[in-house]
Amino acid sequence: MSQSDIFSTLIHHHDIQRKLCQDFQHAITQQDRPKAESAFIPLKNELEAHAAAEERHLYVPVMAFDDGLELSRHAIAEHHEMDEMMAVLSDRRTGDERFFKTAQELIDETLHHLKEEENEFFKEARELLDKPTQERLGKLYQAEHQAFEDKHGE
Repeated sequence: MSQSDIFSTLIHHHDIQRKLCQDFQHAITQQDRPKAESAFIPLKNELEAHAAAEERHLYVPVMAFDDGLELSRHAIAEHHEMDEMMAVLSDRRTGDERFFKTAQELIDETLHHLKEEENEFFKEARELLDKPTQERLGKLYQAEHQAFEDKHGE
C-alpha cells in the first residue's frame, strides 16, 4: 500500500474487515462449524493486528487532547468487547449454539464499530491531529500492522 494518512490507511483495513466479516457471515449462516472456524481465523488475525496498531497510533495520540479522551475510551472499550468475543470463538470447548451466537455478535459489533469510527471518531480526530501527524501516524500504523502479519504468518 502506498504511504497515506492514518485515516485512509485505516479505512483500507476496515474494508478488508468488512470482506472478512462477509465471508464469516456466509459460513455461520450455513451453520457449518468447521467452515466458520476457518473463516474466523483471518478475521481474528486482521482484527488483532488492526486493534493493536490503531490503539497505539490513533487512539493514544487522540487521547492527548481533552476532546479526544472520551472518544478513545469508547473505541477501546469496543475493541475489548470484540477481544472477549474472539476468545469465546477461539475456545475449542465452546458449544455450537454459543459459537454461532457469539460469531454473529462479533460480526455485528465489528460492523457497528467500523461505521461509528468512520462517521464519528475519524471526523473529530481529523480536527485534533494536524496533517503531518496524520501522515506520520499512517506510516507507523502500517509498519506495526505489517509486523504483526509477518509474525503471525499472514
